[in-house]
Amino acid sequence: MAAAIASSTDHRAIGPVELVVLMAAMMALNGVAIDGMLPALAQLAGDLGEADGNRRQLVVGLYLLANGVGCIYPGILADRFGRRRVVLVALAAYVIGSLGCSLVGNFDELLAMRAFQGFAAAGLSVVPAAIIRDRYEGDAMARLLSMISAVFITVPIFAPGLGQLVLAFAGWRWIFVLLAGFALLVGSWVWLRLPETLDPQHRQKMQLGTLAGNMAQALGNRSAMGYVIGSAILFGSIFGYINMSQQLIAEFFGLGDWFPLVFGITAAAMVLANLTNSRIVTRFGARRVSHSGLIAFVIVSAAQVWLAYSPYETIWIFVPLLAINLALLGFLGANFGSIAMQPFARIAGAASSVQSFLRMVISSGLGIMIGQLYDGTARVLAIALLCSALISLALVLWAEDGKLFRRLHAKPPPQSADHLP
Repeated sequence: MAAAIASSTDHRAIGPVELVVLMAAMMALNGVAIDGMLPALAQLAGDLGEADGNRRQLVVGLYLLANGVGCIYPGILADRFGRRRVVLVALAAYVIGSLGCSLVGNFDELLAMRAFQGFAAAGLSVVPAAIIRDRYEGDAMARLLSMISAVFITVPIFAPGLGQLVLAFAGWRWIFVLLAGFALLVGSWVWLRLPETLDPQHRQKMQLGTLAGNMAQALGNRSAMGYVIGSAILFGSIFGYINMSQQLIAEFFGLGDWFPLVFGITAAAMVLANLTNSRIVTRFGARRVSHSGLIAFVIVSAAQVWLAYSPYETIWIFVPLLAINLALLGFLGANFGSIAMQPFARIAGAASSVQSFLRMVISSGLGIMIGQLYDGTARVLAIALLCSALISLALVLWAEDGKLFRRLHAKPPPQSADHLP
């Protein structure tokens, strides 16, 4: 792979391991902007005069929603102008949005700046998948995406603790300053090391007919859309958990300052699962692994609903079950994404934009709705997890014509991922 990238017209060369870490770092900027804010929600809401506990969730929810809406454009631009340029523009806008958030004077201004920040950073969610699709396909792509996810998902483990650390020495505004600093570092890395991966023969014209045709092709593929919408609904319940997590863990379960640690423990399960997935997916296939994980998710979620309505649920039961569900997502997210991107070699950017748009808008919208339904117990979350898993399973069955656990053997990928660690 490194040799293939080095053969680009760009003079830069980057190894496969460095590419994985760089893609993860780009995507992690969105993660830090979300999870790093969680410990600060109560403080910033108080400082900016917002007394409604559920409304302060919008600092996270609106970022996610705007990020999803923004996903519609980066892939189109990346198919025309190249991946590298779009990434650099997105990073510059992220810096501006972060600094703007640090300077707001009231809560509504903060929500507006968070929406801008999320919209501007959409390219950091979309373009990495297109870059990987430029070089990989099938189970090899799923394996690489799992490795990226394993690095990326370490963010929820450390980001809340990082936010808590900043609060211990400075105000919440400095969290946004820190975000801007991180983006500048990643931008320097991209500028110095990332080559252009788009094949010149795959550059798309910026014509309305071409754009509409590419979008229609991406939206009209049944096998892809079942996985895209299924994953969107599934992750909507997880976004609901993220939105209400500070209230649920710190307040309902009474853990207070221990919230970052508990949140990190549940997120760590996803890291281990993604690492495991990267090792087994090429052996068993993305469909077999993800279908098994989805059925297990349904079973665990059903147990959570029963416990939420029983007198037996404590933090010692809630956290392990939630960690299992998050671990199962490690066998779903990257594999669902790889399956959905498989048909779109020539329009990977447009397909990634459309799919990211649908995933993020649906999941973030559901996450806001679920978060706003928080009633001071764990019941809303448990019901949301079970319902989303059942709907996702139905959509996967629709995409697969009712046949689960098949393994479709694609053409040999342009580069093998077997040499990756």
